[in-house]
Amino acid sequence: MPSDQVLYQAAALCLTYPDDDLHARLPLVREAAPQLRQFTDHAAVTPLRELAAHYTEVFDAGNRYGLYLSRWQDGDTQRRGTSRVRCAEAYRAYGLECSGGEVPDYLPAVLEFTARTGDTGLLTEYRDGVHRLRTRLTEAGTPYASVLAAVCATLPTACTEGPH
Repeated sequence: MPSDQVLYQAAALCLTYPDDDLHARLPLVREAAPQLRQFTDHAAVTPLRELAAHYTEVFDAGNRYGLYLSRWQDGDTQRRGTSRVRCAEAYRAYGLECSGGEVPDYLPAVLEFTARTGDTGLLTEYRDGVHRLRTRLTEAGTPYASVLAAVCATLPTACTEGPH
């Protein structure tokens, strides 16, 4: 698996709700994706309960730091449904589906899709939203910003330019 694909898979793991599985995989993630070292080092020394509370505080704080990419692109409009359908169709084209009741525009799902298929189309389509999320997380001072920064560094330059 090429290094960007490894990074996307590792970033997907880092951006899901932290649990024992994440803690168990941190050494592997740290070795496989050194771009995520800032986050993995933080997660390794932070008690799981504290890490989970921080995750909830950051990502469940309304939509300011939402991980649903259609919200960044379409706002609170009916177009979000169309965007989600487009994501689901991209997954189906590769014989994949979202599982566990997750919607297809959930950033960790898009990252995992990209890692598994090598198709960066969805991630590139939503790169401006990923960039804005990274900017907000950086302003909030959360370690999750470093995960988004690593992902943005792999995308076409529009993601690494200044705020929009």
